Amino acid sequence: MTSPTFGEFIGTLVLILLGNGVVAGVLLKKSKAEASGWMVITAGWAFAVMAGVFAATACGSRDAHLNPAVTLGFAVATGDYSKFPSYLPAQMLGAFVGAALVWLHYFPHWKQTPEQDLKLAVFCTAPAIRNTAANLVSEVIGTFVLVFVIGTIFSKAVSAAGLAPGLGPYLVGCLVWVIGLSLGGTTGYAINPARDLGPRIAHAILPIAGKGHSDWGYAAVPVLGPLLGAGLAGAFLHALKF
Repeated sequence: MTSPTFGEFIGTLVLILLGNGVVAGVLLKKSKAEASGWMVITAGWAFAVMAGVFAATACGSRDAHLNPAVTLGFAVATGDYSKFPSYLPAQMLGAFVGAALVWLHYFPHWKQTPEQDLKLAVFCTAPAIRNTAANLVSEVIGTFVLVFVIGTIFSKAVSAAGLAPGLGPYLVGCLVWVIGLSLGGTTGYAINPARDLGPRIAHAILPIAGKGHSDWGYAAVPVLGPLLGAGLAGAFLHALKF
């Protein structure tokens, strides 16, 4: 049953279940993790990435991208775009299902949380200061760092013999953690079109108690910004011949 497409689906599902799950725990009322803060959110997302990569690999995806931007970035770097058409829908569907599971897991808490913006924040990102150009640049920079540093982690320049088995997911998780801590305060560091769009669609469709709008006016930024940043990083990696 395992396959690269199935691996991307499962890995992205795990990523969103745990990543959006930690946001729900921090933001929703009467959660035992309520108000535990940004450090908890960034750490949770880092470990969610690690867990998602392990799950994706075990289920058949040696790439374990979990992110259309990463898939695009390495397609640009290598010139091989063949995986993008199959990985993209698997990642999107995994993100949607993971978000639906977060809604189910925290089911009683939605009604206890009156703030519509907090409910939306569990599913997708929003900027601290709404400025489309600045927000887009933030997503471009964050995703450039993500794709470029992943490329360096797995490069022959860093480890000619390759990384020890199982080490990669930990290092990528650490990378996502530092991106969140250092660059995430502006937009919430989507750095992944599936991570933002799949759950945003889930927010729009699911019968979440007392929800508001899904902020579709902002939705293009966490999709286009990561794709642009990843494309630039892929071109840079290609130029460096990593």
